[in-house]
Amino acid sequence: MNFIQAIILGAIEGLTEFLPISSTAHLILTGELIRVPATDFTKTFEVVIQLGAILAVVGLYIKKLFRWDNIKKLAVAFVPTAIIGFGLYKIIKGVFFENKLIIVLALIIGGLFLIIFEHYYKTKKKDAAPEQGIESISYAQCLIIGLCQSLAVVPGVSRAAATIIGGLALGISRKAIVEFSFLLAVPTMVAASGYDLYKTGINFSGGEVQLLILGFAVAFAVALLSVKSFIKYIQRYNFQPFGVYRILIGLLFLWLLI
Repeated sequence: MNFIQAIILGAIEGLTEFLPISSTAHLILTGELIRVPATDFTKTFEVVIQLGAILAVVGLYIKKLFRWDNIKKLAVAFVPTAIIGFGLYKIIKGVFFENKLIIVLALIIGGLFLIIFEHYYKTKKKDAAPEQGIESISYAQCLIIGLCQSLAVVPGVSRAAATIIGGLALGISRKAIVEFSFLLAVPTMVAASGYDLYKTGINFSGGEVQLLILGFAVAFAVALLSVKSFIKYIQRYNFQPFGVYRILIGLLFLWLLI
C-alpha cells in the first residue's frame, strides 16, 4: 500500500461509514479496483481508519454519547450484534468478506429495498414528530434496532441502512434514528475493531505506521464533514437517492470485478 491508496481508502471510509451505502463494501471493492494488496496489514488498516471515522462522531456527539440513559439504550441495541458478530466471526471474515458476489448483490438488493421502503413509508405517512429525539426511543425499540444492525455482518448490507430503516419502520423520527445510528456505531465499531486487532495481532514497520496515521486522519476529517452534511440532508430529503446509488455502484462493480 502506498500513500495515495491510503488517502483514497481513508476518504472513502470517512464519507461512507455513516451513510446507508455500506462503507465495508466500498473499502473492499475499491481496494480491489486500485490494486491494494490483500495482506494482514491491509485488513488492519481498514480497521484503524474505521476508528478514525468513529472518533468524528465521538467529537460531535460526546454529550449525548455519555448520557446515562443513552448508554443503557446503546448497550441494549449493541447486544444482538455482539452475539452474532463474535459467534460467527470466522464465517463473516472467511466467507462474507472474501466473496465479492455476495457484497455486490447485497449492495443492489439493499438499494432496491431502500427505494421500495421509502415509497411505502411516504404513502403511509409514518414519520414521527420532528421534535422527537433519542430520548423518545424505548428499550424494546433499541433491541429491535440492534437486531436490524446485526444484518450488517454481511458486507454490502450497511449498518447505517439497517438501523435507520429499522428505526423508521418503528415510527421513530428521521433525525432521532439517524443520530441513534451514529451513536450506536461507536460501541459497535470499537468492539469489532478491537476484536479484529486482537485476532490479527499488531506488528508494524515505520512506514506502515505512517500509512495508518495518514488513513486515520483522512477518515476522521472526511467523516466530520460527512456526518454534518448527512444530518442536514435527512431533514429535507429521503433515502431513495442512496438506493439508486447502491444499485448503480453495485452494477458497476459487478461489471468490473465479477
